[in-house]
Amino acid sequence: MAHQDYVARSASKKKSPYKKSSEPQTTNEGLAFKTKVVAVITVLSVGAFSYGLWTIKDKQPEQTVAVTESAPKEKAKLPAPPKEKWAYVKELERKEVEEGEYTVESTGPHKLQCGSFRTMKQAEVLKAKIAFVGLESQISSSKGTTGTWYKVFLGPYSKKRDAERDKHKLSSNNVNHCKIWLWR
Repeated sequence: MAHQDYVARSASKKKSPYKKSSEPQTTNEGLAFKTKVVAVITVLSVGAFSYGLWTIKDKQPEQTVAVTESAPKEKAKLPAPPKEKWAYVKELERKEVEEGEYTVESTGPHKLQCGSFRTMKQAEVLKAKIAFVGLESQISSSKGTTGTWYKVFLGPYSKKRDAERDKHKLSSNNVNHCKIWLWR
């Protein structure tokens, strides 16, 4: 491959972005045309504004009647209120509320179960997490057809609201999936 002489190339092929061009970018003819257009628009705007002022100069303002305070005012009579379309307004005035008696039955104590594991080690890890939250949990074992399960639970709670409060406390500390069951 032949060597190319990049230094000796002619400048006519490619213009350098670093050199200033010798031709001015705006011509005097273009500048003079823009000035003439702006001057014509300004003269027309001033002429239109002047014509508008000249046309409204001879108009008289409307005569307004001044009300004097010396004359006694008659009381204006208000129209009668409209007839009520709806009957419920009158019915609500005569309505009596019937009181019913009811009793809230307690469903019994509740427990909060947070996990069920196949190995005791997994249950103890969850029990330790719950202890770091500040709650005391227990582990119970249950034998079933598939083997032994270790359940981690809290309780008993006399009210379901107490169990809900601890459940929210645990979920805010990344101990999720706790369920509230009746104590059996």
